[in-house]
Amino acid sequence: MELMTAVWLIIGGLLEPCWVIALRKSDSYRNRTWAVVAVILIIASPFFLSLAMLDMHMGTAYAIWTGIGSIGTVVAGCLLYKEKIERLQIFFLFVIIVGITGLQLMGGA
Repeated sequence: MELMTAVWLIIGGLLEPCWVIALRKSDSYRNRTWAVVAVILIIASPFFLSLAMLDMHMGTAYAIWTGIGSIGTVVAGCLLYKEKIERLQIFFLFVIIVGITGLQLMGGA
């Protein structure tokens, strides 16, 4: 995988938890400032995914993007909102990481 492909994919993945946080702060779109931020991030995140898909397999790119977003959202929930996470949930997050790594090792780029 080329460096810029990885950069686009990581940026897109990291924007996923950002838009989820903004969406929560928008209070179901009642807070217009956070609603606008959420919409911008909702557009930006898949835009960066689309840049990464120019140079890598669609399925692998999507798996990595959603994996970064899913794990990032869980971590953000724990850190920002004191959401509790169970050991089994940590195990399944690890399974996501293993699956993404396996896809990449199998030639996903």
